[in-house]
Amino acid sequence: MPTIKQLFDMSDSIAVVTGGGTHLGSAISESLCELGATVIIASRNLNNCKKVAAKLSESGLKAHALQCDATIESEINSLIESVIQTHGKLDVFVCNAGGSTPDNDFPSASTEAFRETITMNIETTFMCAQAAANVMIKQRYGKIITIGSVHGVMGTDKRLYAGLNHKRSSIGYFAAKGGVINLTKALAAELGEYGITVNCISPGQIPKPTVKKEMIRRMVARQPINKMGNPYDLKGAAALFASPAGNWITGQNLVVDGGWTVF
Repeated sequence: MPTIKQLFDMSDSIAVVTGGGTHLGSAISESLCELGATVIIASRNLNNCKKVAAKLSESGLKAHALQCDATIESEINSLIESVIQTHGKLDVFVCNAGGSTPDNDFPSASTEAFRETITMNIETTFMCAQAAANVMIKQRYGKIITIGSVHGVMGTDKRLYAGLNHKRSSIGYFAAKGGVINLTKALAAELGEYGITVNCISPGQIPKPTVKKEMIRRMVARQPINKMGNPYDLKGAAALFASPAGNWITGQNLVVDGGWTVF
């Protein structure tokens, strides 16, 4: 029987993290590197990727930066081709690229912004997962990790924003993240026979530094664990799904939210 240390050993793994130079992507990249994986950090902002890769490399970890706009299918294919040419295989693909197009609150939200947000999340996840799966099927092994959100499993509490000049996530973002979660389940059903697992991590409220203190106070007061999340709170979930420890887990949506969704 393998030890728990062996189950979390990724020293022979090659992993790609799209959006890897961002707020949450950098923590996921760090997690996989710390388990021993060689991590290719990719996004359309190459400078951010290089900064994250350099920081990890300075700590003796194996990280590289590549540019890729995950909304463009040809760039995703080129990214994976480059990884295969350099490393010979692809063990883990984290579909972290996504986002939300600024929009008005519903019902004055625009159809164009809604479509753009769907593209940024569902379509990018579909294209990344498809490109990764085409390699992993040949290997008969692989792990695909998608990124959902608490917004994908519930609506918004508008009372939190009362009296604050704070923009809520667009209605398209809620729809898109819900789609990513169910896409994950569908992909898990399709790819299980090839030894490929597909799982989703849905973060809760992990604010960027620009979020106002009063907004943070209100969010903290609403959830059972009375503190806001940090990007590093996702490291454990990423480690589980990416490592051999998660070999018998597929089609799951792990909500990491401090209890936000229990109400």
